[in-house]
Amino acid sequence: MKARKIINTVSAITLALFALLTLYLSSAVIFDWFGIRAKEGNYVLFIVWSNFICSILYLFAVYGFIKRAKWTFWVLLTALVILVVAFVTLKFYINNGGIHEAKTIKAMIFRISLTFTYTLLTYFTIKKTKIHELTK
Repeated sequence: MKARKIINTVSAITLALFALLTLYLSSAVIFDWFGIRAKEGNYVLFIVWSNFICSILYLFAVYGFIKRAKWTFWVLLTALVILVVAFVTLKFYINNGGIHEAKTIKAMIFRISLTFTYTLLTYFTIKKTKIHELTK
């Protein structure tokens, strides 16, 4: 039981850091803080918006990790679906001649992988545990 608390705490802290970084970077591009927009090059606005929305969902998930709430899984699954839909849309955008940076594809693959990992972690440490506790 203690190991699960440690996993949840570490997960919450790392997800919070990732969420805050994502929130800062995506909002900096959207609102052009500190001239970030020019430094980003050929950014794809719908990808930036999907990252922004997911950063807010990540912050809700951090709260869910702390409270060990079952709904944390669904929040992260929603973020995962948003990212996958955005990635598929990005592929269509690129195939139709859309201007983009190569780092966008790598960043989306990383973000999808990380979100998938947190979603699985949540399923096995929170959601499944809560269901198991209810059946006792």
